[in-house]
Formats: sequence, C-alpha cells, structure tokens
Amino acid sequence: MMMRPVTEHKGCSASAKTGQASCGSAADQGKLPTEIWEKVKNHPCYSEDAHHYYARMHVAVAPACNIQCNYCNRKYDCANESRPGVVSEKLTPEQAVRKVIAVATTIPQMTVLGIAGPGDALANPEKTFKTFELVTKAAPDIKLCLSTNGLALPDYVDTIVKAKIDHVTITINTIDPEIGAKIYPWIFFNHKRHTGVEAARILAHRQLQGLEMLSNRGILCKINSVMIPNINDEHLIQVNKAVTSRGAFLHNIMPLISAPEHGTAFGLKGQRGPTTQELKAVQDACEGQISMMRHCRQCRADAVGLLGDDRSAEFTTEQVMKMEVRYDLEMRKAYQKRMENKRLSKVAVGQKELTETCGEMSGITLLVAVATKGSELINEHFGHAKEFLVYELSTSGPKFIGPRRVEGYCQGGYGEEDRLSAIMREIGDCHAVFVAKIGGCPKSNLIKAGIEPIDQFAHEFIEKSMIAWFRSYLGKVKRGEIQHVQRGKDEPRFGDRISVA
Repeated sequence: MMMRPVTEHKGCSASAKTGQASCGSAADQGKLPTEIWEKVKNHPCYSEDAHHYYARMHVAVAPACNIQCNYCNRKYDCANESRPGVVSEKLTPEQAVRKVIAVATTIPQMTVLGIAGPGDALANPEKTFKTFELVTKAAPDIKLCLSTNGLALPDYVDTIVKAKIDHVTITINTIDPEIGAKIYPWIFFNHKRHTGVEAARILAHRQLQGLEMLSNRGILCKINSVMIPNINDEHLIQVNKAVTSRGAFLHNIMPLISAPEHGTAFGLKGQRGPTTQELKAVQDACEGQISMMRHCRQCRADAVGLLGDDRSAEFTTEQVMKMEVRYDLEMRKAYQKRMENKRLSKVAVGQKELTETCGEMSGITLLVAVATKGSELINEHFGHAKEFLVYELSTSGPKFIGPRRVEGYCQGGYGEEDRLSAIMREIGDCHAVFVAKIGGCPKSNLIKAGIEPIDQFAHEFIEKSMIAWFRSYLGKVKRGEIQHVQRGKDEPRFGDRISVA
C-alpha cells in the first residue's frame, strides 16, 4: 500500500523549545497556520487546552451501523455509562436541532456539534446531513463534526465538504487484515455482508482512502484507535505511521473498555483493556510528526457539556420541548470572548514560572495528578474527584498525559477505604497530587505511599502551580534536602517490548 509524503501543515509539530505539540497543549497559536488555528482554538477535542473552557455536544440521529466491532454493544444504556455508542434516546433531525439550540443557549461555551452514532454517521447519511443542514441555518457559529468508521467515507467526501464540516474523526484500529479479522466479525458493503480477513481488508482500504481524500480537501481529520492488548497494541505504531502519511491531524489512542456487564464480545470472553502505563507507553511511542490526543473521555453518542462533565441528563427530549429557547448569537460571542480573555490570563500568569524553570539544568521528569472541576484550576476536593488529570513535569514545562477515572472517595460524609486503595493504584506512579482540599486519613495514606498531597495552590491555575512546585522540588534536590526517586520503575512497560524505529 503506497503512502504519500506527509502534508506539512496537517500534523501538529513539536515545539523545539518545549517539546510539546503546538496544538495539543499550548493555549496560543504557536506554529500553526492561521486557518488551522481558527478551526481548533475553541474545539475541545482538537485542542487539549480548549477542553478546559469549551463544550461540545453529540446528537444521536444515526442508529444504524454498517460494521460490527467486538468492543461495541449499542443496546446497553445507563445514566452513569459513558461508553461510545451509548444513548438514552434517539432523535430526528428536527428534534436534534431544537436540542442544539437549547444546549447552546444554556451552555454558551458550547462550540461544537458532533454526530457520532449511536451507529455510524455515514451509515445514516440522510439523517446526518439533514441535521447538519438544519443546525447550520439555526446556529451558524457552531462547528460541525462527524465521526465514522470510514467504510462509507470515500462516497461522501464531496457531501462533507459541501456541508462545511471542518472536522472528521475516523476510527482506524488496524491496517493489517489479519488483525482486523480479530476485531471485526463482519462489515456490510455494496449490499453484501463480508466477514473475516476479506472484510478487514476492505475496511482498512476504505478508511485510508477516505482519510487521504479528506486531507486533500483541507478537512482536519482526527484518528481514533482502540488499544486492545495482545491484538493491536504493538501494531498501533504502524497505524500511526500510515495515518500520519495521509495527512491526519491528531491521533487518539484510547483504552479498550471491556467490562463483562457491557455485553460486548470482547467483554464476554475476558479480553482485558490496557493499563494506564501501557496506554501511555504506546502513546509516547507514536508521538512525533503528529500530535497525540490524551484528554479523550470516550464520550457517549449523546454527550453534552465539557469533556469529563456530561450534562446530557438535563436535555432529554421531554425537557427540551418545555424550554423556551432563543438563539442569541451576540450573547454567545460575548461569553466566548470572556473565555478567551480568561485563557490569555492563564498564559500570562504561567509564562514567568515556565521561563525560570526552563533555565534549570536537570534531567528529572516526574508525574503529578491534579483534582479539578475545570477552568484549568485546582478546584476539587480529593475525596470528591471522579478523575485526576496527570501531567509529566520536566524543565521543558508540563506535558499532559491524560485523565485517570476513579470512584469518589467521599460518600455521604465518610470515606470508602476500598475506593482510596483504588485511587492510589491509579495515581501510584505520581510523585504528588494537587487538590483544593484533602482530609487527614487520605493525606496520611498518600504520604506513606510516597505521594505528596499538595493543597497550598487551591483555586490557582494548574500549569502555574505545577511549574512553581516543580521548580521548588528541583531546588530541594539540588540542595540535598530530598532525594529524587523515580517512581514506577518496576512496572511492566509496553515501550520495553517495542521498537519505535
């Protein structure tokens, strides 16, 4: 399979100064061309920084699917379940646009509308493109996104361009038909069901063909890949190379969700998902010419709100029909301008700390966890956190590693010891955890485990606080007040088993 040269402006190159991707974690334009920056600066999925400020929503107008995946079961629904493909109710295009207006009025930082199922957007083309048409007329400032498995993608590239859809996500788990046969039982293509290696070969060809066609038309493409241990984990490096060479903008490698109660084929046969360390290792191995998305929350197909803060339960069809909605474009613009000013303030506050830290000479890198409710602030109580954001700190600055979900430790005023143990396992490779507040019991247990609880930066900006603490940490090491111990060295690492060459 031939690969064309990488299209220079498509990928997110790393900064020579910080080693960070210019669109993955930076709050400013960096080296991105202006036309690309305008597309991603307030897109919570395409910009790691933007997801702290801007919201997205998915409308479930596409129930049918043209492939079967061993990790998918669209029949399951639960208010607390966040797997892709899960929805509480399906919508018509007309119901969807009313819901969009209701959400955009209530949540003015909602900037992106996506269609991600619960089946495949392009297996339901009439409903999908009718919804986009209605939304464009009613809310012209909202960005349009489409997620697809890619099987039908080459047939709809012209329609996507005509609909002014700037962002497309394609799920590509493998480019090897032998591996694909272990992931996809069947596909339905050209009025015929295909199975096994033949089905996987057709799917991979159509996915890469569609990606290249979109890239050549200036559409930003994000690639989703589900990491399945002992099936496609090592192979994902080859997937990364293939999608990069065809102009993909962002690569999101996600962990397999395979609990038996979800009723998926993988879950029922005991296929495990990757550990957080395994996931990080393959993401690190793939990072290079293309930026890795590390802030994914693997959203439901009817998700609403900020990533990590789903508010879909507030916007059922029954509730939306009762709401008085009026789309106020000027109000939305004013609100989002305030959001941008807030982001700029954060950048200015952290720049002095980063400049001073960059002057340090140290090869020390370490991980820290942060409890936050959003807005890039350390503003969550340790016991109330349902996820921790993990960052890697070095003298080049902080690098976002990803979220780690946990069950809240505090339950009705008391702590669950089993949950505390589970939380400590999730952040056990971290040197410190930043919180707004923490109780005495978890604090002492964290200290015993070698994890420093830090609450002196409560309600301050995450990046500024991490950099200040890290500079202080380096000073203590330099003065001999503490001895740096590298955490997680004894844990098995995916990267130890692979070659990045």
